[in-house]
Amino acid sequence: MNLPNKLTIFRIILVPIMVIIPFLGIQGDFLSLPIEYWLIEGIFILASLTDKLDGYLARKNNQVTTFGKFLDPLADKILVLAAMIMLVEMAKLPAWIPIIVLAREFLVSGYRLIAVEKGGKVIAASNWGKLKTVTQMIAIILAFVDLHSFGECFTGNLQGGAFILNVTVTVMMLVQTVATIFSGVDYMKGAKDLIKD
Repeated sequence: MNLPNKLTIFRIILVPIMVIIPFLGIQGDFLSLPIEYWLIEGIFILASLTDKLDGYLARKNNQVTTFGKFLDPLADKILVLAAMIMLVEMAKLPAWIPIIVLAREFLVSGYRLIAVEKGGKVIAASNWGKLKTVTQMIAIILAFVDLHSFGECFTGNLQGGAFILNVTVTVMMLVQTVATIFSGVDYMKGAKDLIKD
């Protein structure tokens, strides 16, 4: 097994470690934020970096494999959805946001399966897809260090740095949600002939 694939598997292994941290009862704060939040944040950032690194290494060293093509996007979905569900449980994110992301991933994955079976061409990620990925990662990273809930910036109760952080997280989450919807629509446009068939 080559290094890019090992990094992908490592990313998947990091997910249950990230998920189990809140159950460990870790005490203490750092910069007014619970230490467990910092640990979750660090694991998520590390996992996100391995995503960029494994793709770069696979292309650079000509180590792109069928296994990697299958597992890499799956690892990304597991990581992002696990993080979003954790944020819902922490009352930092409304459930409708990960539901939209999950619905889009099911639709796109279903389309890809049908396209492969029918010998159709799987369309490349659009600009909406690229915007979704970037804003999604930034929003999740910032949400873990935000002490307040999604949209709390609109209540008038936050000031200064807390307001700036919360409004950034809220806007980024909304942008990634819109980008998620439109990137899904792009895929469905490409799937219309297969659906007709």
